[in-house]
Amino acid sequence: METNVNTEIDFASLPPHELAPYIQHTRIETGLTRDDMIAHAKETIEYGFNAAMVPGSWVHVTARELEGTGIGVASALDFPTVGVTTPAGKAFEAEQLVRAGATQVDIGVQVGYLKSGMYDEFRDDIAGVVSAAGVPVKVMLELPLLTDDEKRAAVDLAMEAGAAYLKNASSGAVETANPDSIRYLVEAAKDGVKVKASGSIKSYLQAVDLLNAGAVLLGTSAGIAIVTNSNDENVTSY
Repeated sequence: METNVNTEIDFASLPPHELAPYIQHTRIETGLTRDDMIAHAKETIEYGFNAAMVPGSWVHVTARELEGTGIGVASALDFPTVGVTTPAGKAFEAEQLVRAGATQVDIGVQVGYLKSGMYDEFRDDIAGVVSAAGVPVKVMLELPLLTDDEKRAAVDLAMEAGAAYLKNASSGAVETANPDSIRYLVEAAKDGVKVKASGSIKSYLQAVDLLNAGAVLLGTSAGIAIVTNSNDENVTSY
């Protein structure tokens, strides 16, 4: 399920349940069971979310549950500890995730490469995943960890590498998603490159602000609370 930018939408005018197509329903944690993932997939269908974001080890189960629904299967790699996987390992895992049924992949970036001035290596790390995956790749840029110059370089290099989406951060441990970061990415993105917001998105009003800032997707484990406009603080920060 693909969501396009629509600058004519005032998301504050939409009832909460109509935000569901913009939300990637996330469950990534230790100790998940097969029954947990089946239930997560069924929630994704029930509420009409854009995609189910799940650990790589459970992509195959989730994909079977969502087959024929038009709902995406997303997974993240080099995550939650970002920047520790080799480029070759990252590309191989991306290929395996797609074979298992992933229709989109979110990836961590090598912040250390960027800060070392290794711009070619930073770009090629992303490009290897884009080439191996053959599905939309979302790049988690970890904006709060970067200087202004590094932010500009990261955005440009990610787009050169073929990123379909730019993300402000990998999780709430790095940044609480906010309109300023989203507007920065929207303004920097070239035609066709979209923006996904991630990091401690927990409420309907916060979701509205991020969408109005230009995000076309929101990654959150609080999707049900958002579309029912109920506050549930017992959520993860992805």
